[in-house]
Amino acid sequence: MKIIRSFSILIKLTLLVCVISCNNSPKTYDIIVYGGTSAGIAAAIQASRMGKSAIIIEPSNHIGGLTTGGLGATDIGNKQVIGGISREFYERIAQKYDNPTAWNWQERETYIPKESTDSVKSMWTFEPKVAQEVFQDLIREYKIVIIKNERLDLNNGVHKKEGEIQFITAESGKEYHGKMFIDATYEGDLMAKSGVGYTVGREANAKYGETLNGVQKKHGIYHQFPDGVDPYIIKGDSISGLLPNVNAAINPDGSADEMVQGYCFRMCLTNVPENRVMVEKPESYNELDFELLFRAIEAGYQGPFFIMSKMPNNKTDSNNKGPFSTDYIGRNFEYPNGNYKTRAAIIKEHENYQKGLLWTLGNHPRVPEKIRAEFSTWGLPKDEFVNNQHWTPQLYIREARRMLSDFVMTEMHCKQNPESATESIGMGAYTMDSHHMQRYINDQGFVKNEGDVEVGGFNPYPISYKAIVPKKQECTNLLVPVCLSASHIAFGSIRMEPVFMILGQSAATAASLAIDSNSAVQQVEYAQLQQELVKDHQILNK
Repeated sequence: MKIIRSFSILIKLTLLVCVISCNNSPKTYDIIVYGGTSAGIAAAIQASRMGKSAIIIEPSNHIGGLTTGGLGATDIGNKQVIGGISREFYERIAQKYDNPTAWNWQERETYIPKESTDSVKSMWTFEPKVAQEVFQDLIREYKIVIIKNERLDLNNGVHKKEGEIQFITAESGKEYHGKMFIDATYEGDLMAKSGVGYTVGREANAKYGETLNGVQKKHGIYHQFPDGVDPYIIKGDSISGLLPNVNAAINPDGSADEMVQGYCFRMCLTNVPENRVMVEKPESYNELDFELLFRAIEAGYQGPFFIMSKMPNNKTDSNNKGPFSTDYIGRNFEYPNGNYKTRAAIIKEHENYQKGLLWTLGNHPRVPEKIRAEFSTWGLPKDEFVNNQHWTPQLYIREARRMLSDFVMTEMHCKQNPESATESIGMGAYTMDSHHMQRYINDQGFVKNEGDVEVGGFNPYPISYKAIVPKKQECTNLLVPVCLSASHIAFGSIRMEPVFMILGQSAATAASLAIDSNSAVQQVEYAQLQQELVKDHQILNK
């Protein structure tokens, strides 16, 4: 009798352990999206529309990436090739501004001319908080699960078996299991830690038969210093040392390097006193960091010092423009492969630099009074980024890692032979664009910037599905719509927020089809993928 009772207790304990174990086992999602950027949100929405369970894991507390981070002056190239969820986003922006309550600091008719109001279906300029509202509306509608402040463990965060990611581990120790994974971050951490090949920096022109890659002194006519700017701490005295971020030498044109184009914050500013917080002089302010600005002004430069693109409600999207502007040139090279501590330090340095620039232009006695009078009227909007002291939390990571797949988008696919990029999943249309990488001393002994390229005049071009999938031997269930496989200069055209949303949606469509067919992402039938994309109003060809 005792034996039977003991055996009964043992069975109950075994069942209890099983129940506890089963309840604690991690949920397996159909699609795990790492990165709550605009691309990541579009991917999760598309997954939901295709009946798949999805989760967004965002390393920070910020959702929407650059689209909600101050980049309100949308870089488009050609609006006609923006379709799918990306187009829906800009239509919803227009709907928000159709509501009179959206206009607190400006009359609608002074921003959107009355004669055009009846025809506005999409709106391409907007405030950060309105972009945030649109994404939050979509997240609620599609019941998207988002986990914020959950960073991938960079040391042991990706767990693979036979070339397939089984699950990822966050720094918190939590595991996230999925059938398919999408890296929608600007940095490409999930891609890199999955063993997928990638590159950082500029390729030599010779590598892919390009003309606009590598070092580009000959294209440096924009955002350039006037002649006469001395590079030394004490003018004319080389023994005194070079001013900050000036290089003594430079490599030949067209040659490769590991430099990264300049980052900046897209500053949202306002000159409405009732909605304005003035920027104070940073504690870390060092006047020498702005000596090149003073010398450029002394050499005759009078502006612009950065773009002041007008957004609704008397706000701006302020971006780099000029020889000494918001790009912190040469101070981001360690960012792409850096750990979280390294990146946090770089982000803070950029914030201090730009706040210092704004303070300098409005207050420093070496800046002419006319310029000071203009910039002293601008500050941060009280009704933006209220949880971050009104400063955008999103640094503009223009370029970081780029995947190296079996197919690489290049200058040829953008402007010379676009038809060669087969299996289109969306279109690019923007100028091939790169910001400056470095400052150097030219043959005349003056400071010059190097790296800027702005070459357009070509038609929209297809972006190949093959550019967002890794090599099959490296990973079979990962898609990379942001840090995709492209040369530096081709990426400079592709890397626009509307395009990232397009590619994020297409990545989720492909992931869903791969789940349905139980196949690797490299084996998705393009004819079926194309059919789904067209049905969802993606634009694949001009």
